[in-house]
Amino acid sequence: MTLRRPRGGANTLDQSYRVCRRLNQRHGTTYYWSTFALPRIKRHHVHALYGFCRHADDIVDDLGPAPVDVRAKALADFGDRFFADLDAGHSDDPVLKAVVHTVRAFAIDPDCFARFLRSMAMDLTVDRYETFDDLRRYMDGSAAVIGEMMLPILEPLDPGALQPARDLGDAFQLTNFLRDVAEDLDRGRVYLPQEDLRRFGAEWALAERRVTPGWVDLMAFEIERTRGLYRSADAGLALLPPTSARCVAAARALYSRILEVIEANRYDVFSSRARVPTWQKAATVARLL
Repeated sequence: MTLRRPRGGANTLDQSYRVCRRLNQRHGTTYYWSTFALPRIKRHHVHALYGFCRHADDIVDDLGPAPVDVRAKALADFGDRFFADLDAGHSDDPVLKAVVHTVRAFAIDPDCFARFLRSMAMDLTVDRYETFDDLRRYMDGSAAVIGEMMLPILEPLDPGALQPARDLGDAFQLTNFLRDVAEDLDRGRVYLPQEDLRRFGAEWALAERRVTPGWVDLMAFEIERTRGLYRSADAGLALLPPTSARCVAAARALYSRILEVIEANRYDVFSSRARVPTWQKAATVARLL
């Protein structure tokens, strides 16, 4: 089975950035709306990073019935092509052409991409995490590292912005995990720490996809843990230029609102997906601008 390429092949750098922008607009609407708070000259670079991450994620999750070894090879081939193109300084791939340009323009550490790909590979064989520390090790490459990739584009005023950026990446990821419990179950994965499920007696609630008192307590605990990371990340806003701070504040406001929707739905993440309406996303960005 061959890997599906994004439609509308990119022959020029502008076309490649447009491919990445469409991926961001279609699949990552919260991030997409947040980029409007950035100067126009920087937005397409964020789209390029999203395009890289989305393309790798699609290899892991959306290759139809392809077995694990086929997915693993496709992911490895994608990584090999990226690093070869990065060394060469150019790419003909519809997504990687823009990614290579962005990475070189901002001197983003290539190790960030290697760590990201390692965590994507873990999704092929690891479907449970015993402790929160175990989960954080996975998120180092799937979430915290995204904050590291973004920092050169945001141009922080102080190196102290690194840890808040990592914490924000983790907060976004945990928010996704809480929102997408049912979707992850469909893929045979559980991103809630097993020790937490046992602590609150929520194993059967998860297996049967029903809201119980134990499930409510578990979700309330995980939401508060996630909000703690958002609060830690807030310290980094003052370390960014105003335009970058507005972008990050927009993403933080929109993503953390998903937790409020989960609470309003009484922690039922099984029967429907918690969503922030598009008009609210637009209004939040407009207010920050």
